[in-house]
Amino acid sequence: MKYKRVIVWFRNDLRVHDHAPLFYASQKSEEVIPVYCVDPRLFGKSLLGMSKIGSHRAKFLKEAVDNLKTMLQQIGGNLVILQGNPEEVILDFALANNAEAIFYSEEVTQEETKVEQQLEKNIWKHGIRTEAYWQSTLFHIEDLPFPVSQIPEVFTQFRKECEKFSNIQKTLPRPKSINFPDLGNNFEDFPGLSTIGLKEPIAKRKSTVEFKGGEDEGIKRLQNYFWEKDQLKVYKETRNGLLGADYSSKFSPWLALGCLSPRFIYEEVKQYERERVKNQSTYWLIFELIWRDYFRFICKKNGNKVFQLRGIKNYVDNWSRNEEIFWKWANGVTGIPFVDANIREMNATGFMSNRGRQNVASFLVNDLNIDWRWGAVYFESQLIDYEVCSNWGNWMYIAGVGNDPRENRYFNILRQAENYDRRGEYIRHWIPELARIPGFDVHQPFDLSTSQLKDYGISLGSSYPQPMVMNKAWI
Repeated sequence: MKYKRVIVWFRNDLRVHDHAPLFYASQKSEEVIPVYCVDPRLFGKSLLGMSKIGSHRAKFLKEAVDNLKTMLQQIGGNLVILQGNPEEVILDFALANNAEAIFYSEEVTQEETKVEQQLEKNIWKHGIRTEAYWQSTLFHIEDLPFPVSQIPEVFTQFRKECEKFSNIQKTLPRPKSINFPDLGNNFEDFPGLSTIGLKEPIAKRKSTVEFKGGEDEGIKRLQNYFWEKDQLKVYKETRNGLLGADYSSKFSPWLALGCLSPRFIYEEVKQYERERVKNQSTYWLIFELIWRDYFRFICKKNGNKVFQLRGIKNYVDNWSRNEEIFWKWANGVTGIPFVDANIREMNATGFMSNRGRQNVASFLVNDLNIDWRWGAVYFESQLIDYEVCSNWGNWMYIAGVGNDPRENRYFNILRQAENYDRRGEYIRHWIPELARIPGFDVHQPFDLSTSQLKDYGISLGSSYPQPMVMNKAWI
C-alpha cells in the first residue's frame, strides 16, 4: 500500500541504519515525518522517590536524540520533537498534519505496550493506520524455532536451538533520502535537563571511557574497538575487567537506545572474522547478544511477572525493606570497598562493569537481604545502558527468581575483589582516600572508626559505616 504521508515514531531505536519503520516508510510513502516524543512519565518518580531516569541517563538520551536529528537531516529529513503522552500528542500531530499512517517499533513490557495499544485505539477512530515492526533483537521473533509461549526457561537450550535452526536477517540499508514535507521551522529541541527537573551530571572522578549518546558515537566506538585497537580478538579474556576503556566492548549504552543495531554489530563481527581472526572471543560477543535477545523474549513470554517479587519462578522469600540499609548500599557507603567502589562508579558516570553489577546485586539481595526490585529500580535510574528486559532479567537471575538453573547465585564479594582487582587499583580509583591509610587492605571490610579517619585527615562522607555484613560466611 502506498501512503501520501507517514509518521515514523522513534522510540528506543534512535538510528537510521537497519531501521525497519524508517526504511519501509521511505519505500511506502511519498512523504515521511520522523517524530520523537518526550514522555513526561519517563521523568517521574518511582519506588522510594527515585527518578525513573536520572541525570546520566537523561544526558545520554538527549545526546542520542540530538544526533538522530542530525543523521536524518543528512538524508533530507528532520526530526519533530513533541512533548506529552505519545498516545495523545502523536494523534494530535497526525491529525494536524494529515498523516495517513504511523510506523513504529514494537516493545514488549507493560508501560511501553500500553502506550502502543492506546495510540492504536485512538487513531483507529480517525482512519489512521499503524504498522509495527519487530527490530530490537538479533533473531527476529518470526524466525525463532518455537513460539514465544514455549521459549525455554533455560538460556542454554534457547541459544543452542536458535543457533541451529534460526537465521539472522540481513541489516536493512540506510535510506538514501527521505522526502520531508514543509512543516515550517517551528521545531522544538529536546528539553534541557533543568527543564525536566534534573541537574547536569558532574563526575567527581572521571570514567576511563567517555560515553556520548548517538548513532555516530556508537559506530565510532565499534570502529575503534574492533578495527583500530583490534580488541575483539581478546574480548573473552578481558571482558571481566573493571578499570580501563577497552576491557569490554561497552556497546550496551548504544544498544539500549537503539543507536546501534544488534544485527549491525553481528555483521561487523562476521567481517572481523573474515579479515582478522575467528576465535572464542569473536563468538563470545555474539553469545552476549543472544543473552540480550533471551531476556527480551522472556519478558514477552512472562509479562508482568518479571516485575513482581516472586519473579517468574514464583519463589517466596522473606525480603527486607530497610530503607536505611538500602540507601547506604545505593550511596556506596556499606563499608565493603569492592561494593562501594562499583556503586560510586555508577553514581559518578552512569556505567558499571558486568562483573561489578553481579557483585553489587548479589551483595544487596544475598548479604543484605533487601528486596531485589529496589536494586533493579535504582539501576533503572542510574545506568545509561538501562534496558528494561536485560535489567529486570538479570536482577531476577541474581535474586534466584528468574532464568537460572542454580538455586542460589551467590557471589563471595571478598574473593571476587581478590580475583578481579588483585592490586586494588580499581577500588583506589573510585575511593582514593583509602590509599592514604597506612597498611589498609582494600580487599577487607572497612572497620576503622570515624575518629581514626580524622587522624589521617580523611573524609569518606558524613557517616562511612562499620561493615554492613549480614552473611558472615565469607568473613
